[in-house]
Amino acid sequence: MMYYFDYSATTKTDKKVLERFTEVSQEYFGNANSSYEFARKCKKVIDDTSCIIADYFGVLPNEIIYTSGASEANNLAIKGTAELTNKKHIITTKIEHSSVVSTLSYLQSKGYKVDFVNMTDEGTVDIEHFKSLINDDTFLVTMCAVDSELGIKQPIEEIGNILKDYDDIIFHVDITQCVGKVPVNLDNIDLASFSGHKIYAPKGIGALIKKNTVKLSPLIHGGKSTTVYRSGTPQNELIASLGKAFEILMPNVENNMKYVQELNDYLKEKLNGIALINSTNKSIPNVLNISIPGVVKQDIQNYLSDREIYVSLNTACSLNTDYSKVVYELYSDMDRAKSSIRISLSYLTTKDEIDYLVDNIRGYLNENN
Repeated sequence: MMYYFDYSATTKTDKKVLERFTEVSQEYFGNANSSYEFARKCKKVIDDTSCIIADYFGVLPNEIIYTSGASEANNLAIKGTAELTNKKHIITTKIEHSSVVSTLSYLQSKGYKVDFVNMTDEGTVDIEHFKSLINDDTFLVTMCAVDSELGIKQPIEEIGNILKDYDDIIFHVDITQCVGKVPVNLDNIDLASFSGHKIYAPKGIGALIKKNTVKLSPLIHGGKSTTVYRSGTPQNELIASLGKAFEILMPNVENNMKYVQELNDYLKEKLNGIALINSTNKSIPNVLNISIPGVVKQDIQNYLSDREIYVSLNTACSLNTDYSKVVYELYSDMDRAKSSIRISLSYLTTKDEIDYLVDNIRGYLNENN
């Protein structure tokens, strides 16, 4: 039996989602941009999916740009915004996903200035410092709603309320780690990125939600696809699969969140006296980041892996696997950052699985003390 605790990295495709993928790939495989009747049926599959997703987020169906995932969506949001302005100032945090960090580094090499907001002791954006960074050259604020290592939920709604008074500043939010886990309000967000493989859909599909008021330059040119902002033959099967994942997951967000919170509390209680808890009271329950100082985290990961228990060290997309940049940013403790382990939970996780995980962490410590 496999004991999987890496849901923040990726999820197993739901069987009903997979069935929808197969159905569409067999029955609606045509190019949705063609003009004949079969193509129109294929386009309806995509249009119906867009309505499902748009309804959940409270946006318009034509505000959804389908991408290969959140990394592409983040690149499109940031580079596509930068292309259409003469301004050069961007505000972000030090806890962003590598697809944001690398994109911003690229823009810095082109002469853009990037400022990083200070964080509070709870790991959230320091609002007063954020306000002080805004200047006449600012054109973009890009932040994650929930970071992927500690699961800290940022005050996105408060930041959005501040930015709505600045008509010339675009607010981009990476919502990948909160979709399907906690409610998210996009009212004052201009651009929002997410991936399907975090919510039990296949890899290779995600989206950028772009409000109609936002101007954006495409990364991929060559045709309309589902929108003018991303070329390529429409991915009928993947798009329909994403819609099915939303249909399954979204009505149960609140109940799943309560259940996962119970699991999180149970796990913390079981780890009491064994590990330091890095996640804060602002973290969503799906992520519990811990440290066991003095332990070589690769060794304990290998020990657990040998027993079919799978946890994460840094995020799978991290640029540096030696230590957790987020843990270090929050605690200024390199030993703690170098021994951090991310345990991510799902509504599919059970208490028996948690018991097995903790028993084996204890087993490792007993064998190596």
